[in-house]
Amino acid sequence: MSTYFITGISTDVGKTIASAIVTEALQADYWKPVQAGELDHCDTKKVKQLISNTKSTFYPNAYALKTPMSPHAAADIDGIKINIKAIKSPKTENHLVIEGAGGLYVPLNDKNTIFDLIKPDYKVIVVSRHYLGSINHTLLTINALKAKGFEVALIFSGNAHQSTEDIIIEMTQVPVIGRIDEEPYFDQNVVKEYAKLFKDKL
Repeated sequence: MSTYFITGISTDVGKTIASAIVTEALQADYWKPVQAGELDHCDTKKVKQLISNTKSTFYPNAYALKTPMSPHAAADIDGIKINIKAIKSPKTENHLVIEGAGGLYVPLNDKNTIFDLIKPDYKVIVVSRHYLGSINHTLLTINALKAKGFEVALIFSGNAHQSTEDIIIEMTQVPVIGRIDEEPYFDQNVVKEYAKLFKDKL
């Protein structure tokens, strides 16, 4: 069984939808180690609502912070300090999908970032969405992961931008799992269709 860590090139690029699709495709378990803000409608609840298989288990956050900010700042507001040693991956006999928060270098405290949560044996999926500057952010993210020896794959999110995607693929030489289009909405049926498309490439 494999562990897949899903990270983005920035915030709001589609990590949660990608996580739901991968979770459904593999009938995997899901875990978001650190949630900052939206506790009543958190990413774990969003993914759970988008999953139709009955095998997936959803694990509680190691840290659930009240303010939608970088985790280090949200923790400070809550009067706590994130201890990376307290963030322990759940034990499961199933595939596990772990969703990060923001990008790789989002701080958890004054020493650790999201990057420090990624273990050497994890497969990393980078979600890239087109915007001005997204090529730079995508290359920086993928190159940082490759420099540490991680197995990396890409999911594109949102409307296609061919020249952007072509140069990213050419310069990184990482496999592309697929594209999540700018859908009118996402529900269990839409997620299930993408899961079928992506399954063989995971």
